[in-house]
Amino acid sequence: MQPLDFTALTAACSEIRANWLPARTEQVYQRDRYTIAIALRTLNQRGWLEVCWHPQAAHICIGDPPPRNPDTFTFSQQLRHQLGGLALVGIEAISPWERVIDLQFARRPGENALYHVYAEVMGKYSNVILTDASNEIITAAHQVSQQQSSVRPIQTGQNYETPPKLTGKIPSFSESLERWQERVSLVPGGIKRQLLKSYSGLSAALLDTMLLAANITPDTNTDALTANDWQNLFHRWQEWLQALEAGKFQPAWTDNGYTVMGWGGVAPANSIQELIYRYYTDQLNQQVFVQLRHQLSQKLVNILGKLRTKAKTFSDRLQQSDQAEEYRQKADLLMAHLHHWQPGMQEISLPDFETGELRAIALFPDKNAVQNAQKLYKQHQKLKRARAAVEPLLFAVQAEIDYLEQVEATISQLDNYQTPEDLQALEEIRDELIGQKYLEDPEYRSRSANTPSTNFHRYRTPSGFEVLIGRNNLQNDQLTFRVAGDYDLWFHAQEIPGSHTLLRLEPGTVAEEADLQFTANLAAYFSRARQSDQVPVVYTQPKHVYKPKGTKPGLVVYKQETIIWGKPQSVIGDKT
Repeated sequence: MQPLDFTALTAACSEIRANWLPARTEQVYQRDRYTIAIALRTLNQRGWLEVCWHPQAAHICIGDPPPRNPDTFTFSQQLRHQLGGLALVGIEAISPWERVIDLQFARRPGENALYHVYAEVMGKYSNVILTDASNEIITAAHQVSQQQSSVRPIQTGQNYETPPKLTGKIPSFSESLERWQERVSLVPGGIKRQLLKSYSGLSAALLDTMLLAANITPDTNTDALTANDWQNLFHRWQEWLQALEAGKFQPAWTDNGYTVMGWGGVAPANSIQELIYRYYTDQLNQQVFVQLRHQLSQKLVNILGKLRTKAKTFSDRLQQSDQAEEYRQKADLLMAHLHHWQPGMQEISLPDFETGELRAIALFPDKNAVQNAQKLYKQHQKLKRARAAVEPLLFAVQAEIDYLEQVEATISQLDNYQTPEDLQALEEIRDELIGQKYLEDPEYRSRSANTPSTNFHRYRTPSGFEVLIGRNNLQNDQLTFRVAGDYDLWFHAQEIPGSHTLLRLEPGTVAEEADLQFTANLAAYFSRARQSDQVPVVYTQPKHVYKPKGTKPGLVVYKQETIIWGKPQSVIGDKT
């Protein structure tokens, strides 16, 4: 992940300073354990200033509004209490070339700041600290005790101390080409490495784009650079310093990340705020997505493994109960031929009532014939009772397996993070499993299970009809029982875990064969049988789809269905 370097931080703060100062503080909300969002209102606009101290993705920018989930973090509560109603009047670096930003809050523009929020954007040492006007720490996102750091503890009630000053050479626009080249090439080595060692305020990502713009590979040895190479690189160096001085930047997306200098950009960004917010939001979402998907998948594997073992045990017991009638028949035979029994017998062979063939019956030598018959009758009754007890247990376990296999199939469809909707769908699956008591997470602040999102997969048939596909069980139920209309058609892979699929039809319209086939292909693709060449798919009207009382999310029964063969391999995936 590309860290927010000094250049990008300067660019972001410069743009915020130009467009958002002064601004009234209306709300403070903590998105997660690393991010706060401060609602700002100016005379012309309202937005959310996001300050993040994540060790890999610390940043400052204007972002999207936070979700409507309850905020239970104490850090944001303290910020809300102190900053509510004040104005953000300043956003300044504490000193040149430092990645520590001082957000200044006062009663109104022109007055002295009552509170300071110091955002320290310094990788794994990032932090956000609230102080009063005298710089006494009121609260901090991450408190650091004397035992953790004797150099710079950060605790409530102490005076705020700035991070240790930079020890390297500070870049200067007044430095000549000759002096700059001499400093960088004093010890021969790769040009990128030598620049990083020679000056403060640089980052690997900045130098990669700077060297690219100068047509120099990063590992080129300084001794191998020509005079023209040095001239081109120095020109880019000064271009960078001029941008920092003037506050004029060119935000753009690169192949591996972003740049605020325009170098190596493959697509321009509308603003620095959008660039930074989208990049770090997507990067953090992707991390959470991968971790959550792995967590859910492993949990399901463990639960399904136990349930399948339990189901096998019940099945074995049922197979044993199938022998109940055999025990009764043997007991009847023994009672009918008591005169053939002799003391001490361990086995007796008697002719079957129907076939006349001899049947061997094991006996207890210490019991007489009647007692052995009674023993067989008791075994017969025991196995009959076992069947009556085990059958509903096996049915319940199999229903659980069917449900969890449906969840497993849904997760398998969410194989990669592409949009925030993918993470939201995965979070809803976690929400569902918590609601069904398969997961326990007391720290998880769940959204209401009654309001699943409606960010379904969306496609268009050859005739232009819309097709909606649920991303998880909660969305499947929402799609089938709340979104579906009287004229729509409902599709699902036959007896195979998969997503509910809805072909939307207007009154009076009729789906062509190509539309039905297209939708069936999608239903097959979004099922466990995705890798098959052909998959049986059923479709019917939504009014013929039912959810029995007590059924788990996503599970339904249907009738009056028609079968069509879906071809999942033909799905290209052109979304509307």
